[in-house]
Amino acid sequence: MLTGSKTTFKVRQMIPDIKERMLTQSGLNAQSRDMFGLRCLPGECVLQRAVLVRKKLPARDGGGWLSGTLFCTHFRVAFVPQDSPKAEDNADPVLLGDHDVALASIEKVMAVGPSRTKLVTPTSSLKFTPEELVLYCRDLRVICFLFDRLTPDTQAVEITYTIAKTYQPHKPGTVLAFQSAALGNVEMKQFLSNRPHDAHMNWFESSWDWEQELERTGSCGWRVSSVNERFEMSTSLPKCNVVPQKVLDTELKKTFAHFNEGRIPRWCWRHPHGSDLLRMASFQNNIYHEKSDIRNLELILFGGQSLCVVVDVAEDMPLPSDIQLAHTRLRALCLGDISTSVSVPDDKWLSTLESTHWLDYTRCCLSKAAEVTCLLRGGHVTVLLQEPEDRDLNCVVSSLVQVMCDPHCRTRVGFQGLVQKEWVNAGHRFYSRFNYHRDSDKEEAPVFLLFLDCVWQLLAQYPSRFELTSDFLLALHDSVHLPLFSSFLANSQRERCKRTQHLSQIYTPVNGWRDGAPRGSLSDALDPPLPPVWDWALQYSSQRRAGFTQPVIPRPQVQPLLNGNLNTSPDAHSLMDVPGSVFLLSKGSFSCPANLLPWRCSGSSAVYRKSHRRAPSSENVPGLERLLKAWALCEFPQALSTEGTQGPLDPYEPLLPLLLGPCVGVWRDCYLRGALHAQAFTHPISTNTLHPVEQLACEVQNLQDRVATATSSPDPTSSPDPTTPDPTTAHTKEPEPHRTANLNQNTNNGTFLFPASKASGLGVTREVPPRTSMELQTSRGDASSSAPPLKPGHRDNGSTNSKHTFLFGYPSASAPRPDPSYFPALNNAKQPKSNGPSLDS
Repeated sequence: MLTGSKTTFKVRQMIPDIKERMLTQSGLNAQSRDMFGLRCLPGECVLQRAVLVRKKLPARDGGGWLSGTLFCTHFRVAFVPQDSPKAEDNADPVLLGDHDVALASIEKVMAVGPSRTKLVTPTSSLKFTPEELVLYCRDLRVICFLFDRLTPDTQAVEITYTIAKTYQPHKPGTVLAFQSAALGNVEMKQFLSNRPHDAHMNWFESSWDWEQELERTGSCGWRVSSVNERFEMSTSLPKCNVVPQKVLDTELKKTFAHFNEGRIPRWCWRHPHGSDLLRMASFQNNIYHEKSDIRNLELILFGGQSLCVVVDVAEDMPLPSDIQLAHTRLRALCLGDISTSVSVPDDKWLSTLESTHWLDYTRCCLSKAAEVTCLLRGGHVTVLLQEPEDRDLNCVVSSLVQVMCDPHCRTRVGFQGLVQKEWVNAGHRFYSRFNYHRDSDKEEAPVFLLFLDCVWQLLAQYPSRFELTSDFLLALHDSVHLPLFSSFLANSQRERCKRTQHLSQIYTPVNGWRDGAPRGSLSDALDPPLPPVWDWALQYSSQRRAGFTQPVIPRPQVQPLLNGNLNTSPDAHSLMDVPGSVFLLSKGSFSCPANLLPWRCSGSSAVYRKSHRRAPSSENVPGLERLLKAWALCEFPQALSTEGTQGPLDPYEPLLPLLLGPCVGVWRDCYLRGALHAQAFTHPISTNTLHPVEQLACEVQNLQDRVATATSSPDPTSSPDPTTPDPTTAHTKEPEPHRTANLNQNTNNGTFLFPASKASGLGVTREVPPRTSMELQTSRGDASSSAPPLKPGHRDNGSTNSKHTFLFGYPSASAPRPDPSYFPALNNAKQPKSNGPSLDS
């Protein structure tokens, strides 16, 4: 063990010499790109390594420990397992392996000793030899490395200091140095410049891409305008925007000054029923409105429709600062901190989770998107999303509406195009919201991560309606924290183009100022080309990419009606009785404020007629329930009369989420994947030894299975062996395969905090990790909560009187079972009544 500051100082002085030696050796072996068993990227050099290291595997990978060698380069912390297959020399480079973590993704480094833990910084001194190295990542992962007793003490100390000195960026230029370390090599630049774009994906970067989207959605009366091609009208809007055909570019230029940051109303998507979805920023104050400007503004707002509903998104939605605070609290709850002994008790974990308000904000976004979905389904209406800056919550609501209504957006290619259209090119401030420089957190807010959580909620409730999987959303979540992709390293399309192209200005008498050919400046050699985030082959192996999609049930493709409306009932929409009316939807109710449109404040009040009074029975019903009730009264009688056994009549039925408390759960694969690793583990006896909490969970499950088998035995005098299946029932009937519970069939069947994310009916099986101590404490509070398992010959009668509570998913597959044909109870299975949650459920 190293003691005293003098010894520590000598060890720290060895790091520059090791770095120079590694740089020299990497230059000699640059052709092979294989050093100490690690396949390095072009130009990547190894700074330090440690042998005989064990890595704690996450629960989704089976748990346990994996032996290998730990490396630290100037780009990543890599772990190479023993006996790992050697990659082919001609294979394309992958930035991060399955056991690697980028230095820019590390948030803090903790060293665990025999009796203490310490936060390691570049200026701190380590007075003990670390036995464990814990890396807290910004993507909510906690990676634990255990140094073996045969690992040299100098290697353990040196690699700990090396990681602590290289992962922290102290100034903005450090991010550029990190990018140059990964992508700045000449060979890597050439490799990235020849990478083809995904031809099946719509990038929404040219007018042709937008015209394809207009054709796909069957939109008429709209055109693609390139008036902002040089970002003169608005620096945050993209080059191409979709506006009504009746508005010319010369007239369109006059409307930019009436909105904040020049973000005029723009077309986003068209519902097959004939409604249009637009988004815009708030109106500018103290602007004089001429008659010609008023005509153009109303043409843009209505978009050829007779009714316009302005949805005030910022009125009842969380602020970016609230989202940041909620995410910070969620991180503290899920990750914990091994440097302090303070932790949330298991019996208060759920209440602490509720106090973070993260699930409340997720529920709020889904509720607002469902309201907009119901409005669009009516047909012949223009729904206008309004936000003061139109760069945060408008992106969330607009994207969720399209995910709910458009099956194309639920595929991998369609979802990537949706993010490219509504987030990347629409001007969401990725660079500021994720604070890649870590210099100021005033504008930091994970709005995009909140959107991914909302999409996961829909995926958990409608697993068979999505082609993309939870693994795809998790990969996109992790890629956000890696500052290597052009999709996230800019606040607008203008900044992205300015960095990648370096265009010069050329003036001609005919065309005026235009962008010329790229200049061969020094910045081209310094700035590496940044790939888009959608180049998954550069980030993940083919095995990981295979889990990004799943087969879906083929549905008939029905062409949308051009400017039509499938709802032909004239009494279905009472708001359309006044042509040219503008309504405001705020806090779940409609109104017509006099200052909604500034130029109409002093005009005639005929168009500002108040909406009709609602029935007294619906005065206290929230806005979403009121819209759903009106939708059901107008549409369901027709659908039920002709539906029969062929499914719903409307092929564009939206995926309306269930917003009850139990139905909105925690994204376990994302937020809780590092919860068990945020503890100081001791040296394992073997690689198959479980954590003490996992061992306790297995023992309790084994005892409950034995008790349940004994109580359900037909012969009370006999005591059957719980490990021997019943020969009379084991072969009489095939056990029913495990199905993922659909929360949208009946909300009274059970309570699911963490519903399953994949459907087993498609042949996809998934191992669920063992339970934690919180689950055990929750279940052992009531002795009557131990329900007997289903008999192998039991038939599901579809009863809706059973109560189930899934706190953390299904029981572990590694726990012993009394019967091989036993499966966890389905959500509609008949079980005895229980007064509390249980491990069996």
